[in-house]
Amino acid sequence: MSSFLLSSAALALAAFLLEAAFGYSQRLYARIGHPVTWIGKLIAAGDTQLNNEKAPNTQRFLSGAALMLALTFLAGVIGLLLYTLLTFGAAGFLAAVLLASTLIASRSLGAHIRDVADALEKNGIEAGRGAVSRVVGRDVSQLEEDGISRAAIESLAENFSDGVTAPLFWCAIAGLPGLLIYKAVNTADSMIGHRNTRYEYFGKMAARLDDALNYIPARLTGTLIATAARSPAAFRLMLRDAGKHLSPNAGWPEAAMAGALDLCLGGPRHYGTSMTEGAWLGDGRKDATAQDIRAALHLYRRALALLVILLLIAVLILGAKS
Repeated sequence: MSSFLLSSAALALAAFLLEAAFGYSQRLYARIGHPVTWIGKLIAAGDTQLNNEKAPNTQRFLSGAALMLALTFLAGVIGLLLYTLLTFGAAGFLAAVLLASTLIASRSLGAHIRDVADALEKNGIEAGRGAVSRVVGRDVSQLEEDGISRAAIESLAENFSDGVTAPLFWCAIAGLPGLLIYKAVNTADSMIGHRNTRYEYFGKMAARLDDALNYIPARLTGTLIATAARSPAAFRLMLRDAGKHLSPNAGWPEAAMAGALDLCLGGPRHYGTSMTEGAWLGDGRKDATAQDIRAALHLYRRALALLVILLLIAVLILGAKS
């Protein structure tokens, strides 16, 4: 067991460093896609075949649960098979690192959020709306600089948890099987875990599994942000306001980021023709700017460094015990 945990922690650390340095090749993406897009195709096929909108709600829930059972089982089996790569010496470990690195998004997340700040500063509001629309699902057509900036910062905080901390956490705890299962569930949640007519029941299991798998990573991410900021206010506001968020997990990194930057984040959001009455997190300014996005990115990089240190400590402790 200790050797498995050591190899898993080492895999997470190496994959994180590789992804942070190089990211995922856009040329490779254009040619073969990405593991997440492959998972997405399976989910889309399951949605088409199993999600009968005319069926009773209980049947739709059970169909969605069956899809998630099959998806997580397949991800776990593939992960276990690929875990054998680690037994083939340095070459096998490198292959596993290359695969695991594709399921982490620290570099691309930072780049997408930086694009929003660049667009606002260089080309104005319309360019900022276009850039932020690539990282959020809400309606951005009426947003001004403050709304665009808050949306970008909120996306950075939430996706830090979903796209970086959580996959690394599950990779370090359960190796490639844990990493693949997490990404399968998280991708399913983003595709079918919505509260609307089509997915309220069919996607409920995906949403609940995603909530469960992100429970610890979200709180860890908030703690990393607050620690990186060296801000008692960030800790205080995280503990006070995290529970106000509509999501059981997203409020933790968002509230920590709000406290660290002295901003108010969250609030009402437009999704298509509907309005979501989200609570405000934090006690600071609502008039965020592109400079606040850059401050958030600086804080993000500091928190990433803390995450590297945590993984390194885990590897050293487990190595000493083995």
